[in-house]
Amino acid sequence: MDHERLALVLLVLFLVYPSSTAYDFEHCKNSVKQWASSSLHSDTKDGHILKDLLFLLHVPRTGGRTYFHCFLKKLYSGALECPRSYDKLRFNPRKPGCRLLVTHDDYSMVSKLPGEKTSVVTILRDPIERVFSAYEFSIEVGARFLVHPNLTSLSKMSGRVRSKSGGVSTLEIWPWKYLVPWMTEDLFSRREARRRKGQPYVYGNDSYDMEEIVMPLHEYINHPVAMDLIHNGATFQVAGLTNNSNIRDAHELRQCVITHPILGKHVLEVAKKRLDDMLYVGITEDQRQSATMFANVVGAQVISQLMESSIDNNTSEQSPSNSDSNIDTPDDQDNNSSTVEAKSENMTVGNLMETYETCVSSLRSSQSQRRTASLKRLAPANFTKEARRRIPDALLKEIISLNSLDMELYKHAKEIFQRQHQNMEQELQNSVTPEKWHVMLNNSIGSWTVIYIFGFTFLLFFICFYKSAKRRISKIKV
Repeated sequence: MDHERLALVLLVLFLVYPSSTAYDFEHCKNSVKQWASSSLHSDTKDGHILKDLLFLLHVPRTGGRTYFHCFLKKLYSGALECPRSYDKLRFNPRKPGCRLLVTHDDYSMVSKLPGEKTSVVTILRDPIERVFSAYEFSIEVGARFLVHPNLTSLSKMSGRVRSKSGGVSTLEIWPWKYLVPWMTEDLFSRREARRRKGQPYVYGNDSYDMEEIVMPLHEYINHPVAMDLIHNGATFQVAGLTNNSNIRDAHELRQCVITHPILGKHVLEVAKKRLDDMLYVGITEDQRQSATMFANVVGAQVISQLMESSIDNNTSEQSPSNSDSNIDTPDDQDNNSSTVEAKSENMTVGNLMETYETCVSSLRSSQSQRRTASLKRLAPANFTKEARRRIPDALLKEIISLNSLDMELYKHAKEIFQRQHQNMEQELQNSVTPEKWHVMLNNSIGSWTVIYIFGFTFLLFFICFYKSAKRRISKIKV
């Protein structure tokens, strides 16, 4: 925990006390415009066709984790996942056979990937709701550590647990590696203040303004950390300018925009262009339609691609040139073709949606239980939809103002979503599904039945007419 606290302190100092000349308007304007001009140049071709590598650019608190667990992990085997997707320090995008990357990294990650062979997808959320969710999740995760008597005990225990598990925790994932330590320290501080003050406690009834227990929402949104990580976060992430960026000048460019908001239009233009070039853009609020479209637009292509790969692998394994070779492969690539086949065999878009529905239900249940258990430590504070409705309009307007770029990007994303939805419906109408084949076959059988009955009736009539005419001719001859 000490490393996270040190990083947080340095981040805040860097944000609060920037160089006096670093963010001069003319300097900023030239830097931002130059970056935007180079970024708008795109060689993306066939953006709506799945390439070899699928990159889910996971904007925090948009539902990307649900898509990862309930869609992508049902399609891609573990052997096809890029390792340590969420852990930038150990991430290796050049793993042979790597076809799926899901991470909170921003768009600059594409520079480390084979650009011409990479398809990008993302999901956006109403910026107001995303701010609420980020605030609540930071508190929820921070509250889990309140089982410890103090921060010293927490730091010791965290170090031991991390060394034993060897895994990646929330504290190592951007942006939570900054937000959670900040909120955890704040929660401990407020708890100590309550203990020193003693009972009786007077908390009020507004969970978003219960300063004795948690940082009030109005204080949170105006803190330098939130300014840097939360506000307009989707725009900066899609543009590739977060504080986790692979672009060398990302911090300077981002701070230029924060210092001179008028320059934000250039970053927004880049973000919009990148959304336009993506394979799929989902909307958190349209959960059902977004999931259906993901299954039909992305899922269908993944199924087709993996089945083709499985066939190609099986064919190559049977070919004489490969059957004689016996080359050892790493463990994570062992039985790669058979694993791919197992994931894609008998999978259809319909099956994928059924699996998704079951998975989502289970995932939401576990998340709800964990959230409830965590927030019990902060009672009577409780973040509910009803509590959100009581947030003052002035505070909502302030959030909208602080996220003006994200508001515009979200509007653009919804327009893209509607176009994608219309295109999907048109393609589904034009495509011949098994169900349509069944209907066509029934219609075909029905039509031929009518023709057969009509022909048979006509034949009987012709035979009767022929016999009658033959009798008449015989009588005339007699």
